Amino acid sequence: MEEKLKVRFGKKLRLIRKGKVSQEALADKAGLTRSYIGRIERGKANISLETLYKLADALAIAPGELLP
Repeated sequence: MEEKLKVRFGKKLRLIRKGKVSQEALADKAGLTRSYIGRIERGKANISLETLYKLADALAIAPGELLP
């Protein structure tokens, strides 16, 4: 069975983030909490389009690069 989209998104976010910053640093840059970043990376949170752009901006990448 194919993984859920939010789980795949979370794995991609974690992969990109680990090469750049900690969860805490990403949370600070994106204006989010570290626990929310953790929930996203574990596939436990649905994110808004606004959050997608905040994450991409904080990682200095295009939003599309986060899509699985």
